[in-house]
Amino acid sequence: MTDLHEMARRQMAMGELRGLPAADPVNEPMIRHWLDAMGDQNPLYLDKGVAPPAMAQVWTMGGVRRDVRDRSPVDDMLAELNAQGYTGVVATNCEQTYHRYARLGDVLTPATRFSGLTGPKTTALGEGYFATWNVIWYDQFDEPVAEMLFRVLKFRPRVKERRVPYPLKPAVNRDTQFFWDGVKLGELRIQSCADCGELRHPPGPICPACRSANRGHIVARGEGTVYSYVVHHNPPVPGRETPFVVAVVELPEGVRIVGNIVDCPVDAVGIGMTVRATFRAMDDELILPMWTPQES
Repeated sequence: MTDLHEMARRQMAMGELRGLPAADPVNEPMIRHWLDAMGDQNPLYLDKGVAPPAMAQVWTMGGVRRDVRDRSPVDDMLAELNAQGYTGVVATNCEQTYHRYARLGDVLTPATRFSGLTGPKTTALGEGYFATWNVIWYDQFDEPVAEMLFRVLKFRPRVKERRVPYPLKPAVNRDTQFFWDGVKLGELRIQSCADCGELRHPPGPICPACRSANRGHIVARGEGTVYSYVVHHNPPVPGRETPFVVAVVELPEGVRIVGNIVDCPVDAVGIGMTVRATFRAMDDELILPMWTPQES
């Protein structure tokens, strides 16, 4: 594997390398397109026959079918970083210096110098290297028009471990969607009747007290006591290790809800034990509400 710092020293030793001249001279249509895209309504550029200074890079940017002859010390360095897994890229610095306006008819030529590589650095995006280079744009008389220092972070994207999908998916429909939306937010929601205020769980389409179809919900405190429970040993349950506890938890709001008791030895669970809600990610999409012993 190529030593990146050794390669960087070789690229820096090349010094300033000229690229190909711009395919087109500085021209009015391109300036007009730039001004329109940038929302710049300054009429002086076209009136005086000059280009906005920030357009310097535009004149010599390679197209989709870039000429293979138009390579710089930067290209090989970036290609090697990609080859070693540093495929992510984000620009971190861009400093431009303008010596004069580019005038209509000027033909600009870029000259690039690779000027530094630092790293590896640990960043929020992942481990990476900061690569820096300088570009000077010369006119047809070999006079500098503008120059730029450019720095990018080439990083190795973090690999997100994808969990095996949990095999037991809850039924989600118009009656229960609000409940699962709440779970994603870390809320234990209880359906309520929008007319009489009756609370009910499991959720349903009709209030059992007044037969109203108008529904709302409240957010429970997330505390309760074990009303009853079973310890499941057999048969095996996909995605779960046995034995595990399934409990009916009575909430102070007046309803009961079924859930697993976790973070507690099976033989320590008992009727009347105080518990609090916890929310566990089962895979990349599913979160389930469970119960854990209430800290005294």
